[in-house]
Amino acid sequence: MLRHDMIDTLQAWNALVGKIYVPHTEDEYRRLVALLDDFIDEVGEDEAHPLASLMEIIGVLIERYEDEHVPELIRESSPSCK
Repeated sequence: MLRHDMIDTLQAWNALVGKIYVPHTEDEYRRLVALLDDFIDEVGEDEAHPLASLMEIIGVLIERYEDEHVPELIRESSPSCK
């Protein structure tokens, strides 16, 4: 990455610190879900919306947490339950 790209990224990230993160606790997970709900209200299904990609990233972070920590989802996705 070029130096100016790194500077731009750092400046943008500073505005997002505490809002976008890998959730490790249920509280962090719930805050991220609430943020995703806000994004869904704003973006909807408009894939061309400037925030659509960020909304997708938040969804992936939530899905990762659920895959690892939500027992009901783990059981439902288990091959032995089908």
